[in-house]
Amino acid sequence: MLASKSPDDWHDWDYARGKSRIDVLSNGRAVLIRHVAQADRAYECALVRQLAPASRHGFLLGQQHEARKGQGCIALVHENGRLSAIGASRYAAMGQYQCECALTVAAAWKRLGLGTILMEHLIDAARSNGVHLLYSVGASSNAPLRDLARCLGFEAHDDPFDPQQVIHRLYL
Repeated sequence: MLASKSPDDWHDWDYARGKSRIDVLSNGRAVLIRHVAQADRAYECALVRQLAPASRHGFLLGQQHEARKGQGCIALVHENGRLSAIGASRYAAMGQYQCECALTVAAAWKRLGLGTILMEHLIDAARSNGVHLLYSVGASSNAPLRDLARCLGFEAHDDPFDPQQVIHRLYL
């Protein structure tokens, strides 16, 4: 089990250095959002292990080029005195200025605005790091992804190689 600081300590936890931030979801719960650090790998792995196989596959595809330039954000909450990951977003370089991005949110935390928050943080990080294009490939039947992408300003294009997929692109 992973121990953590109490919720009262969140305000001071890397916040002053701009590495983390507290956001509030639509259900009123506070979440800690920060860039993924080496210390967060165990939290992220625990999150990925609890995902449904299709969600796990989709999120891990976005990490297949992790050795190249990339960035990730993680959402953490305190539950039962422990810190738990409830969502993560990542991008991985696929060229000098374009990156593939991926997002995952734990089932119990969907439809609360967490995906939007994580992607907004990731988009800000991408802009700061000189990325010109973020893209994601998803099933054309994935309405939540389509709605989120549209809300964030991504353009949707049919995948020329797979009619069951859509490519979402955001020019930064």
